[in-house]
Amino acid sequence: MEKAIALLEVRAMVTAIAALDAMVKAADCKLIHVEKRLGGWLVTIVVEGTVSAVTAALDAGKAVAETVGKVVCAEVIARPHPDIMKFVKTDEGV
Repeated sequence: MEKAIALLEVRAMVTAIAALDAMVKAADCKLIHVEKRLGGWLVTIVVEGTVSAVTAALDAGKAVAETVGKVVCAEVIARPHPDIMKFVKTDEGV
């Protein structure tokens, strides 16, 4: 089972929360990182799971985020390099 991550960047915290709710309900994935910029006006959420799970989660999250606010970027990274995971999984927690 190959691991993957999905990144969804949206404008506004409410959009991020609504998208994340849809993502974790749609597929077997786990939130591993949240990055807030500009006082929460730009939020990136990162989930981890299998390639199929994070792809399904990202599709669900994007659909909800587009109804609530604005999607800036969305991407799935299959088999991320360990150095990428060091960057994503920080000591700050979720």
